[in-house]
Amino acid sequence: MVINEDDIPALARGCAVLGTGGGGDVRTGSLAARGAIRAHGPVPLVALDELPPDALIVPLSGIGAPTVSHEMIHGEDEPKRVAEEVERLFGRRPAAIMSSEIGGANGVAPVAWAAQLGLPLLDADGMGRAFPEVQMVSMYVAGLPADLVIMSDVAGNIVTIRPVDGLWSERLARAVCVASGSHALMADYVLTAEQARGAVIEGTVTRAMAVGRATEGAPEPLIALRDALRAKLLITGKLTDIERRTTGGFVRGSAVIEGTGADRARTLTLELQNENLVALENGQVRAIVPDLITVVDTETATAVQTESLRYGQRVSVLAWPCDPLWRTSKGLETAGPAAFGYDLAYVPVEELA
Repeated sequence: MVINEDDIPALARGCAVLGTGGGGDVRTGSLAARGAIRAHGPVPLVALDELPPDALIVPLSGIGAPTVSHEMIHGEDEPKRVAEEVERLFGRRPAAIMSSEIGGANGVAPVAWAAQLGLPLLDADGMGRAFPEVQMVSMYVAGLPADLVIMSDVAGNIVTIRPVDGLWSERLARAVCVASGSHALMADYVLTAEQARGAVIEGTVTRAMAVGRATEGAPEPLIALRDALRAKLLITGKLTDIERRTTGGFVRGSAVIEGTGADRARTLTLELQNENLVALENGQVRAIVPDLITVVDTETATAVQTESLRYGQRVSVLAWPCDPLWRTSKGLETAGPAAFGYDLAYVPVEELA
């Protein structure tokens, strides 16, 4: 299978939904992907079992505040510099690129990076969604060592970090990211195909495209998307308050949605850190990280990223279960409520909603 220019709109729509508000605006990633495909040709999409055991896989993602990514866009030099550094350190060329997170622009832009490097894209990622911190990936939960991070920025800097563990990889990479203007390209958990087995979430690129195609031509896009995701519809209403700030390389804040129609007299509050992390109604949790919470336009079912939330928008909020990996004890320790500072117990969305 190959990814053509015609596949990008569906991939972008799906990645925006799976991004749960984060991962960067898919419009910039889509433009880059379509331009790269026109310049370099379609991108082969390969399954993990198609790669030899010693094939070198490079997970790539943009790190930083999504609000900054609108103005500070990755160029072709950044992935090339990262790939050259990988080859210098490992003594061989990468065999495939992988999305670190399938959500938002970080799910779409790897198509561009793969095309620019002449490499296939792996049908997998490290989250099955988007998360804001470096250690919040399936490879960390699986116990792979987080002993290498390679970063490149628009100024041409290359930084190689040798952290002692995943938590230090976040601290150090975030500091470099902030110094680079709160936006950089990052490769972490460079691994072989053999190491990737059981440590990555497979099939997520094709899933994103399927989610994106679910609303094409649908008479009721919101219902079609809800059914494709097997999601719960938490509320339909109007955005009446938004508080958002960029600090420490993150977008943080909250959003308030007042119900309309059948949901009149109900109010839902979302807590944000790049992504939508908690949905609260009258102080009660309706959905909570690591389960997925996405805000979509009520009429078109197009996902609305946290940096694009505006007063008066007519939106609906969907929530659905995360990959089972995140419900393990290590998964919840890594990306559950306590990991974000919430003194709230995790309860699966299918029980809460």
